[in-house]
Amino acid sequence: MLARFVEQCIRHRVPVVSLFAALTAVMLVLASQVEVKTIFDEQLPKNHPYIQANERIKETFGGSNVVSIVLEVSDGDIFRDDVLSKIRKVTNDLQQVPGVNQFQIISLASKKLKEVRGSTEDIEFRPIMWPDVPKTADELAQLRESVLTNPMVLGAFVSNDLKAALISVDFYDNALDYKKIFTEITSIVESVKSDDIKVRVVGEPILYGWVDHYVPETLKIFMLTVVCMIVLLFGIARTWRGTLLPLLAGVSSAIWALGFARILGFNLDPLVIVVAFLITARAISHSVQLVTRFEDELNAGVVSSIAAAKTSMLALFKPGMLGVIADAGCMIVVFLTPIPLLQKISLIGTSWVLTIALTACVMTPVLLSWVKLPRRYAHRFDVASVLDRVLSLCIRIVTTRMRYVVLVFAAILFAGSGFYAFNLTVGDAEPGSPILWQDSTYNRDAVAINSRFQGADRMLVVFGGNKPDAIKDPAVLDNIRDLQRYMGSQPEVGGSLSIADVVPAVKSVMREGNPRYQEFGDSARENGELMYLFVSGSDPGDIKRFADPKYQDAAVEINFRDHTGETIRTAIARVKEFVERNPVAEGEYILAGGLIGVLAAVNEVILAGQIEAIALALLVLVLCCAVAYRSTVAGMFFMVPVILSNTVTFSYMAWEGIGMSISTLPVVALGIGLGVDYAFYIVDGIREELHHHDDVSKAIIRSLRTAGRGVLVTALTLTASVALWWTSSLRFQAEMGILMGIWLFVSAASALFLMPAMVYVFRPDFVVGASQRRVHVAGPGRPCAAEA
Repeated sequence: MLARFVEQCIRHRVPVVSLFAALTAVMLVLASQVEVKTIFDEQLPKNHPYIQANERIKETFGGSNVVSIVLEVSDGDIFRDDVLSKIRKVTNDLQQVPGVNQFQIISLASKKLKEVRGSTEDIEFRPIMWPDVPKTADELAQLRESVLTNPMVLGAFVSNDLKAALISVDFYDNALDYKKIFTEITSIVESVKSDDIKVRVVGEPILYGWVDHYVPETLKIFMLTVVCMIVLLFGIARTWRGTLLPLLAGVSSAIWALGFARILGFNLDPLVIVVAFLITARAISHSVQLVTRFEDELNAGVVSSIAAAKTSMLALFKPGMLGVIADAGCMIVVFLTPIPLLQKISLIGTSWVLTIALTACVMTPVLLSWVKLPRRYAHRFDVASVLDRVLSLCIRIVTTRMRYVVLVFAAILFAGSGFYAFNLTVGDAEPGSPILWQDSTYNRDAVAINSRFQGADRMLVVFGGNKPDAIKDPAVLDNIRDLQRYMGSQPEVGGSLSIADVVPAVKSVMREGNPRYQEFGDSARENGELMYLFVSGSDPGDIKRFADPKYQDAAVEINFRDHTGETIRTAIARVKEFVERNPVAEGEYILAGGLIGVLAAVNEVILAGQIEAIALALLVLVLCCAVAYRSTVAGMFFMVPVILSNTVTFSYMAWEGIGMSISTLPVVALGIGLGVDYAFYIVDGIREELHHHDDVSKAIIRSLRTAGRGVLVTALTLTASVALWWTSSLRFQAEMGILMGIWLFVSAASALFLMPAMVYVFRPDFVVGASQRRVHVAGPGRPCAAEA
């Protein structure tokens, strides 16, 4: 059947190529319409209880898209007319930013921050600095005093050294446009900067705005990488067919995949462009194998390009298709992770991989059938001798006693890297954002803000009462205060805020500021009166920072100085522990909103998804190999290079502090398939050669000289090309480039050294056949046929 298929493809090559070209043109039009952007909702596991809690409370207490803007002076303090005027300007300008939640803009210049003043005559609630900026020295002194005596302002919105002021703003999830938000806020920031005033900005909308800002650079690096591959392929192959046909396979595969994405209505997230490059590299790799085999057939004396193309396609179709199916199977299992972005990447990635079957495994040999025998090479620079020396080294090692050294070294490397890989973190491994470099503007701003204030990352834990006015009960307020104190002992927590901070402050004011009365009322009625006093001096919606209008639910805002995976897991565990030990009859706590709650949900799904994706990807690999070679041993045999390449890569991630996240999980799943592709070609080459004779040593040598050359060319080309990603301003892109380089190197080394050594030593039946194995194990002192 395969022979007939190959014969039909080559015989009808004109209509085959014409149809392919027409469909590719259609796909190109569709691919050009694919948007490159980030959609926040796609990153959230909708069915997770934390996400559901965040959806429930975000309209009342705020969501996870908070942006923190800090104005910081280098000399003196912020209590100057020019600084305070700029704080007011930023506060007012933020109201015009698309998607802003105007009820969640909080700063010195907003009506949200109030002070309570009481005397024997009256109790007054008034904004700390609204509507006008203080002008006189007395007014500035009074503002300073108001800040210094207000614990809900000092440390939270004005730094303890009085040199910086914080402006906090939240955005509606359904109205997020990172590009617009980033552009508008950047414009606002630039308008208030000066030599004496620094402005720092952090928050998820700003972070992904930076990612969008670097999209042109990312695409530029992508194109430079392609150019680098072209130059390297041309330098090594020395022929235009060895350069252009693999490039055509990679480009057409990308066009088809993006065309499918447009048909499905998908966008392309900037952070997964690295996955696109990885799949494109696979298409180029398969095509290089076919071109290399085609040239070997010509060098062996085949006089017709058509005959050489047929032979090449027939010989490599099985390992090529097996590699494609294994890659696609490993990619599709990511769909089981209940995060829309990952499911979208899974579908796009799987369709992308499957297009390789057409663009490389079929079209490359069909196009080769037209190639005329060249009279000379395209240039004089010849690296064939270098490649031959490398392949000769491989042959010398795997056909001598050194093969046992290879096996022992691989076992030691697997044990060491596998043990160290347990240090891999789920979630962010370092403070700041792992998407950007530590010395980036964003991460420097994050460090500065977290050092001066309570923390830019917040978690919302909501007490949900079982009836209206539940939070007025003294027992509930005591419980909320105890939760704040308990969470405050975690080193990463900078501070917290809740209705339990408001009630004692109001009661103290009623006693002319006597600190002895900073306590809750003795009854729910008294606490209700204190809350009423606070609300009576406020604007509509001000109470939403602390409680809902029915006083049934109350939010506890906990601020963190980082959102690393360990910090988040510790915080969630501590909240759960407190809730379990301190139950309240009037209601229960709802976990968890804010950025920390959202990331906690993502990390929990990723942890389960990581294990599930790896396990299922390995299962897919085993099944593919078992079906293709009709042997369960084959599946276990090909797991060796996969597991080795992944443990080495995971250990590198743990060493470099690269956490497992939404962005890295698809790369990891695809890396499982990537780790075995090269091995398919080497082992299948050995099997094919053994169809003509019984000499295992000769078969290994022949396979390394033919399929090994394609592996070596591809690995050198792609590994050198991905080095360009290290120049990216996005740390994530650079690190994923290094991970791809490690995967390619370990996979190629395993295919060239480990797999032939395993075939030589273990003689699996699906490779050498039962008769060869009997000869090998005939007894001590009796050499096998190959050694004889």
